[in-house]
Amino acid sequence: MNQAWLYTLISVLLISLVSFVGVFTLTLKLQTLKKILLLFVSFSAGALLGGAFFHLLPEAAEEGFSSSVSLSLISGIIFFFILEKIICWRHCHQPTTKNHPHPFAFTNLIGDAFHNFIDGVIIATAFTVSIPLGLSTSIAVFLHEVPQEIGDFGVLIHGGFKPLKALTLNFLSAATAIIGAITTMIITSQTKEFSQILIPFTAGGFIYIALSDLIPELHKETNVKKSLLQLACLSLGLFIMFILTFIGH
Repeated sequence: MNQAWLYTLISVLLISLVSFVGVFTLTLKLQTLKKILLLFVSFSAGALLGGAFFHLLPEAAEEGFSSSVSLSLISGIIFFFILEKIICWRHCHQPTTKNHPHPFAFTNLIGDAFHNFIDGVIIATAFTVSIPLGLSTSIAVFLHEVPQEIGDFGVLIHGGFKPLKALTLNFLSAATAIIGAITTMIITSQTKEFSQILIPFTAGGFIYIALSDLIPELHKETNVKKSLLQLACLSLGLFIMFILTFIGH
């Protein structure tokens, strides 16, 4: 458990630092940025689906795929749906432009803080299952966070914040992942029942994020060659997660 704590805290801290990536977008062309981001999104979608179906759900169903597992899984999906509805947050992997404005900077900031808290929960849960799953999940969340943090930075700049203040606020929002991770590790160390509920719940979150937020972004690309490249990256994410099933827990 001590090892899981160490890996979890290092992972969420590094992922929180991704919030500073937005500053680099100020020097990149929009088209170049978009190409890079969609590859990240493709890989992340595959990794999240692989994490859910190859690791979390088999772990949750070790004693049988009971109705409680199904209920927790569906609850995870519904929770993320409600979260997006209430907070008015959504994954948007396009930087802010005149043709793609992002109003309500403060609302976005609050929603992002809540989302990052959940990311911390997801990473901590993965590490309680196994170190390899935790590491691969952290990589998937990292790649998933890069385009999101770029978008969030754009929202704050569009909302009137200076770059330095936007970076600071974005980091503080991202740091809630650390709170989510610590909270999860404390609770799961106290009761095994919570972990049994949280694992399929997290799988539901993985599935929702991949299918509702990430893959629809990929459908915006209609070029055949680029679409095949996206499919290759998505498949790579799935394949890596599958290979990790052979590494001892």
